[in-house]
Order: sequence, then structure tokens, then C-alpha cells
Amino acid sequence: MRLNQWAIQTTDSPIGTAYTLLDHRAKERDLLDLAQAAPQYPAAPEVIEHIVATARNPHGGDYTEIDGLPHLREAFAAEISAAYRGRVRAEHVVVTAGCNQAFCLVASALAAPGDEVVVALPYYFNHDMWLRMTGIVPVYLEPGPDLVPTPQAAEALITARTRAILVVTPGNPTGVTVAPDRIAALAEVAARHDVALILDETYRSFRDTEEPAHSLFADPRWPGTVVSLHSFSKELALPGYRVGAVVASSELGREVTKLLDCVAICAPRIGQEAAWAGLTAAREWRRARAREIADRRHWFATVMADRPGGFELLSAGGFFGWVRHPFTGRPTEDVVRELAVDYDTLVIPGTAFLPDDRGTFRVSLSNADQAELVDLADRLTAFTARPRRDTHGSSRQNADPRE
Repeated sequence: MRLNQWAIQTTDSPIGTAYTLLDHRAKERDLLDLAQAAPQYPAAPEVIEHIVATARNPHGGDYTEIDGLPHLREAFAAEISAAYRGRVRAEHVVVTAGCNQAFCLVASALAAPGDEVVVALPYYFNHDMWLRMTGIVPVYLEPGPDLVPTPQAAEALITARTRAILVVTPGNPTGVTVAPDRIAALAEVAARHDVALILDETYRSFRDTEEPAHSLFADPRWPGTVVSLHSFSKELALPGYRVGAVVASSELGREVTKLLDCVAICAPRIGQEAAWAGLTAAREWRRARAREIADRRHWFATVMADRPGGFELLSAGGFFGWVRHPFTGRPTEDVVRELAVDYDTLVIPGTAFLPDDRGTFRVSLSNADQAELVDLADRLTAFTARPRRDTHGSSRQNADPRE
């Protein structure tokens, strides 16, 4: 049989590739798994109790409406309206099997093969993978020095084939949060050119403020431009239940449900019920977990302040730290491989999030407590000082990595 060349030419999952390194690790230390971002704590007791009740219900395994359980859509619309001080109704919400699926369905509803999506760098790798596998052309938007895209740079990339501008905030992998006024300016550019502004807001509850992430939903014209993607995985510790949401116009929602009906029929009922319970009965639990993640971010910034071994923390936010390594003469994938194999430390190379190698990697802070973050800094320092073999077999120090 002949396979789809778009799929063949797209990279494998960077997460899966990273975990294959563990087969070769030295096992001289405990594993520091800082790769995939997922909560290390269980879901709230109220959520677990509701999951059990749903599983015991004779209809707990039934299909739901294609666009999601009505009570979940109502609850989430109310939550978004309150959190953003805007106007979102249940008809604007489509529940999906995770935020990845939300993006895939939206991208396919907006763009056809050969169309373009302006993608802010660094991108989330699954976004780039999906666009490429479906023949949609990612056009990369370089950020400014603050790792935030500018409206001027975005506008310069728009062509007759452009269908959307895509921004992740807080960023994955950088954790950088785009300020409300910058989001508003990007929305103005999108509206002026009749394209969508897609905001992946998976980590919206893990910002350093409880102020609205943006004011777009307060404008009654928002459905003409704004598409907001959400995940319940991180906030409610439900990654395996696969539940997310699209917030968009009812017109776009209709096209999304056509696609959803083909690939999943509906998001899993038990995941939807878990999300509803988390939204309505676990508000204080959610706030407490967000504070814990914030503490880890701040602690990581503290332990990295002295730039252990020359490693530099470029940004931290959401679940992530974005780190530059000091070895300018070495491919980042080699650096990451050596960290995993010889130092039992698993991170994701920046090449998973960029079209080229810029000497960076992602650390998932949700996977480590304070002691483990200190241990990470110690391992990075030891890594730099360790003699290693060059291609001619001679030994040299890593202490002067920029030679």
C-alpha cells in the first residue's frame, strides 16, 4: 500500500521520541522526568466521586450530544463569561476530546490544503504536526525579544491564503503570557483581514494573575474573529479523560461538530462529567493547585538565577521553563540525549517547537517538587563540568562550552 506523504514527512511525536531515550539511561540517579506536562496529583475528591457515580449509572457510558453535554456547556460558558468579564453562551461552546482535538477540528474547519496559518514561534509541536499532515501551510511568526509576537509582524505575513493567526498563551513551551493589550492588537489585525485569531488557552488558570487573560469576549463582535481553545486536563488533573473545548461562533461550531462526528462522535461522557464536576464543585481545589504550580515556577527561577553550568532560564510560566544551554557548537538533541542517558534527566529539545536549532529545551515544572528542582540545577552544573569525548576520541572539558 502507498502511505500519505504528508504524514510520512511529518516528524514523529517528540514526546514519544524523548521517552525512547530512557531505554539507554545510566540509572545512576533517580529519574527526573521533566518531559510531558501533566499534573502529578490526583483529581479533586468531588470530581472522583462524580466519576464513580457516572460509571455506576446505567447510562454512564452512553453517547452525549455531538457538541457536548448541555450542562457542561452551560457551566463552561458561565465560567468563561465570569473569568473574562465577557459574553459567552452555551451555543458558543463545543466540547472536544481534549484541546489537541479542539485545535485539529478548528484548523480543518477553517483551512483547506494549500491554505496558510500564521503560527507564532515557538509553536506547540502538535499544532505544527497537524497543519503539515493536512496540507495546511504553517507560516512562522518570529516573536520579539520578550518571546511575544507583535501585530505588525503578524500582519506582514498575511496573504490571500491566510485563514488564521495562531497564538498559545501562556506559551507551550515558553510559558510566556501574552498581555491583554497585545492580544487585542492581534485580534484587530485578524479582524481587519477577515481571518481567525486562534488562542490556545490551555494554561489560562496558571498565570500569575487572576485578572482576565484578555477582554475580547466583552466585545459583542468577538464571534466574527476569536476562537479560544481550552483544556480541562491540566486544571482538573484529568489528562487521560480527554476533554477540552472550543469557544467560537455558532457558525464555526457547526462545522467543528461535523468533523467531530466523524472522528469521535462526541467527547467521552465520563470525561465531560468529570469536567462539569470540577467546574462546579472544585473551585477552591483548583485555586490551590494553581498556587502550587506558581510556587514551583518561582522556585525554579530562584534555583536557576545563578545560571548553573551556564544554563540560562529564558522564561517560566504555566507549566514550563524555557532554558538555553551553553553548548553553541553542539546540536540540542545531542545535549538532551546526554542529559537523559548519562544524567537520568528527561527534557524536550527546543527543536520540537522550532523550525531550527536555537540551543533551547523545555522543562515541565509540574513534574518536580522543590527538592527535585534543586537536584536539576545540580545535575546541570555537573553536566557542564564533565569531561566528554569528542569525535576523535580525545577527552575535553565542557567547562568552556562556547569554544
